Amino acid sequence: MSTMNPEYPAPDITVDGTGLLCVTLLLLLRKEIDGAEPGTVVHVIATDPAAPLDLPAWCHLTGHIYLGPVPGNRPVFALQLASDALPTRADAPWHAAGT
Repeated sequence: MSTMNPEYPAPDITVDGTGLLCVTLLLLLRKEIDGAEPGTVVHVIATDPAAPLDLPAWCHLTGHIYLGPVPGNRPVFALQLASDALPTRADAPWHAAGT
């Protein structure tokens, strides 16, 4: 039996950013979702105190859908990859590609 809240779909990809600052976390996140299909649900484990602000802002920048924090004992945030998301730079995923 799943303990997952039905409001938060089970992840297709989990990115463990435990101990990473958001800059490094975004680099890892971008690498992990590269080539993933639209609709993919991603759970990001993020212990950086800025993550609750930075992850929704990154989703807003890119067009991915921020689903919010996942209830539980660990700081996990859910997002869903969008088909019309803007590409970002591999070396600076907080910037649109080509900038």
